[in-house]
Amino acid sequence: MRRLLALSIALALQAATANVAAQQANVATDAIPPQSLDTALNTLSRQTGLQFVYNAQAGNPRTRAVPAGLSSEQALTQLLDGTGLRYRYLNASTVTIEADSEATPATPAAPAPATSPAPAGTSPTAQAVDTQELESIEVVGSYSRSLEQAVDIKRYNVGFSDSIVATDVADFPEQNLAEALQRMPGVTIERNKGMGSKVNVRGLPSEYTHVSINDLATASGSGGRDVEFDLFASEIIQQVTVQKSPTAADEEGGIAGSVKISTARPFDYSGRKLVVSAEGAHNSISEETDPKFAFLASDTWGDWGALVSFSHAERTNRTDSTSGINFRPMSRFLGASGTRGSQAETVIERDTGWTIDNRANTAESNLIVFQDKVGDRVYLNDQEKWGATASLQYRPSRTFSLTFDAMVGGYDTTEDEYDAAAYSASSRSTLETIHEYDDTTLSDYGMLVLRDVSYTATQHEFLSKERINKTDYGQYSLALDWNNDLWDVEAMVGYSGAEKTLDYSNLKHVAYAPSRTRWTGRSGETIPSASSGGFDMYNSPASYLFEAYETTLEKINDDKYAAKLDVTRKLELPFLPALRSVQFGGRYTDRSKERQYGELKITGPSAGDTSWVNVRTLADSPLQWIGDIVPGGDYSVKDLDWQQVSNDFARGYFRYPGFSTPFDDAQYYRVDEEVAALYAMTNFDFTLGRVPVTVNAGARYIDTSVTSFGYHPVQNPDGTIGYTDTPVSKDGGYTDVLPSFNLTAELADGLLLRAAGSETLIRPALGDVAYKRTASWSSFRFTDGNPDLKPTYAKQWEIGLEKYLENGGLLAASYFRKKIDGVVVSALTGVVEDVAVYNANGTLNGYYDFDVYQPVNAKGSYDVDGIELIANLPLATFHPVLEGFGLNANYTMLDSSLAGESDLGIRTPMPGLAEKTWNLTAYYENARFDARVSYNHKDEYVESIGYNMYPIWRDAYGQLDVSIGYRISDHLKLSLKGINLTDEETSGYTMDPSFPTMYEKSGRRVSLGLRADF
Repeated sequence: MRRLLALSIALALQAATANVAAQQANVATDAIPPQSLDTALNTLSRQTGLQFVYNAQAGNPRTRAVPAGLSSEQALTQLLDGTGLRYRYLNASTVTIEADSEATPATPAAPAPATSPAPAGTSPTAQAVDTQELESIEVVGSYSRSLEQAVDIKRYNVGFSDSIVATDVADFPEQNLAEALQRMPGVTIERNKGMGSKVNVRGLPSEYTHVSINDLATASGSGGRDVEFDLFASEIIQQVTVQKSPTAADEEGGIAGSVKISTARPFDYSGRKLVVSAEGAHNSISEETDPKFAFLASDTWGDWGALVSFSHAERTNRTDSTSGINFRPMSRFLGASGTRGSQAETVIERDTGWTIDNRANTAESNLIVFQDKVGDRVYLNDQEKWGATASLQYRPSRTFSLTFDAMVGGYDTTEDEYDAAAYSASSRSTLETIHEYDDTTLSDYGMLVLRDVSYTATQHEFLSKERINKTDYGQYSLALDWNNDLWDVEAMVGYSGAEKTLDYSNLKHVAYAPSRTRWTGRSGETIPSASSGGFDMYNSPASYLFEAYETTLEKINDDKYAAKLDVTRKLELPFLPALRSVQFGGRYTDRSKERQYGELKITGPSAGDTSWVNVRTLADSPLQWIGDIVPGGDYSVKDLDWQQVSNDFARGYFRYPGFSTPFDDAQYYRVDEEVAALYAMTNFDFTLGRVPVTVNAGARYIDTSVTSFGYHPVQNPDGTIGYTDTPVSKDGGYTDVLPSFNLTAELADGLLLRAAGSETLIRPALGDVAYKRTASWSSFRFTDGNPDLKPTYAKQWEIGLEKYLENGGLLAASYFRKKIDGVVVSALTGVVEDVAVYNANGTLNGYYDFDVYQPVNAKGSYDVDGIELIANLPLATFHPVLEGFGLNANYTMLDSSLAGESDLGIRTPMPGLAEKTWNLTAYYENARFDARVSYNHKDEYVESIGYNMYPIWRDAYGQLDVSIGYRISDHLKLSLKGINLTDEETSGYTMDPSFPTMYEKSGRRVSLGLRADF
């Protein structure tokens, strides 16, 4: 197996006349657990100051454990015992590790003599041509080695964490970074049209996860705090760690956990490095083949190193879907005035025998439900994504480095959506005939479901929707690392920013006619009415009248500046030998997020013109069959075809010259947030009996200041509504102290007991903090943002056992519990007295007291607890015949005391919380060939609560992905990958599977790629 091992050594050899005896005084101060040889030597180098020259061809065997307090020679002897390797001093501070041709262990009594002088013209470096530097591992084409390195990171990290590195991120089937992360324990993703978009850690919302790149909190183009992971190309990412139990040194902001992303740096590699890859991917529904290209180039020369990487990908994803089928309360009809309400009551009682006592009572009418809009939809998502990194390092010695990192990118998507839909709850419609009803399935809730109904005037819609999303992001940082025998200093200054523009349009044509809407086996359908005149809704374009060409425009700017300083003082105190170091530092963050939004309807060929409304028909525009308007042919969910207006034509025709969408003052907000944080923590290392114990404990103090801006509405004397001339601002803020504790005890060789406890927080959503106000003049109510909102807090603890096996194997189990309080809800917070209200004609209506509703932190708390199981098993551990085979699996089970209780008293799990998730990867690899099969499963969960009454479930989803690779030569690898090979669909239902809400197919994706590395 081809393996490049990174070893922390200096290749500049010194004279052999140095004082060898002085080296015998070096002592390995800390115990070194059994692990791979490269990692063990790296640890011993830091403890003793020795520099190790290691020939990679000697292999990378598993070493034995080394207790604390041994001399360097004694430690080396124990490390190499049974490995077939020996050590040899080249000079006073440099030791070579090489094969022992006599298969006898090195003698600890005296180091071997230095090597003889090199032949003339040969430099000492040339003598060690096969050696490389240690401090990081570069994995080329080895999935098992990447798993082993991830296990090493987990083992030596403080607290509970999981990682993926190098090949595991860049070489496994995925369409973006979110999909790579879904294979980690406790991590699930939110899918949008078959693609991963946002990351959930341990079942909590994506907003509860803190994300950083190179230790710099990541800006986002979303309107909130959550990060859209589909922005990032996985090819430019070197390592991702999900930290689930924080230390005091970790930046706050993640109740669920912190996702720490690292990009590559030049000294991560031993010298010159060049990687180039190209790929073509085919989608089974769109039938399009999309290109992807990436490269990385890195080199070091003396004290300097430079690296650049670039990735560009195009994606054409098509999704065919039926959706929009939710319960709608019959209060929509029964609560109507006049004959519409009484007629609905008559039909229900006539056709179902259900007695209605008071049709105006919503507590009664909300228990009778019918099917809402049914839509047949085709989505076409064209993506262009690029990302680039650059890193410049100055490292004159092992103890000092100065690094400039840059990461920039762009994510442009155009999503075309074409709908043929029927809206049963039309304001013009009444009930005609109930053909089928269900009073048994949901009888425990006293509910009647109208399964099959004819309506007198269903609103049929043809919608051509276009969403153009352009996001640019960039971040730049300068980091300093310096250490000596007593001090470690890390410092960083940086900027992270994102700009997003979302341009949306919807061409809407409508026809009113009798129709019949009903549930089918996996979705719903609308057909002509059985008892009165109707029409073929899919093939009657002349019947559809133009209603509007609706447009919206949204712009978001997110800017973050940060600076941090971390200092560690190493200690050797005679009166407190267990205290190994104290660490303290601080961070300052200055963030500003601004959002602008506006909308406008075009109703004629010029501004203010309404001549197209109810005059122009769908047939007046050029039409194309849906199988021709998007690539891939016929609609795959049903045996249907229909004609629509393409979005390309709509944009060019309906947007008249000079058209622009104005921003709405009512939707504007800006939030400025400054955070100053200080922390201190201690690190203890001691032995209880024969059990080595490591403890990290500390506290973090944070001071957060918020200034929020928004426009406030005013009613003009003429009755019109306006807004303040300038944004109104308000300040808020809070201070907190967040303690943390992490403990690790090695109960036996490779068996770790780990425990952690901490308090952490997630800051309130920016839309809730935004100090903008909306008014309801008829109900005398203001709705404000609340800059005084406090964070949502979590007190959490976790305990687990981890057994580390040979060859990077791992078996782990942990139990965690989070107590979360301060969840944000809307509540009445005050009254504004004597507000002047005017009539539409400008006359004074009167002076009224207006209630003010704001987001507030709710009283009380809820618990989330769960179990995580992890197994990483190289099967050669059990029998040599299984060399190259392995399994990597994880399982997470969650529970929550918070119920998504509806207004009907229906208790459900917390929205978004899947009770069970699991991943299984089986792999085989040898020097030339590798193959992996992975299955990812997420249990069903409540997606939302319709009308605050009816739980809407998303069905369990499982996806099979495959990767096969063949190394043509030492520098060239061919790969074949498949995503969603079994062509799974996404589906959901309301309350019971017999009432489906959606059925969505995004197809499978198969790619062929070539990768060259030098």
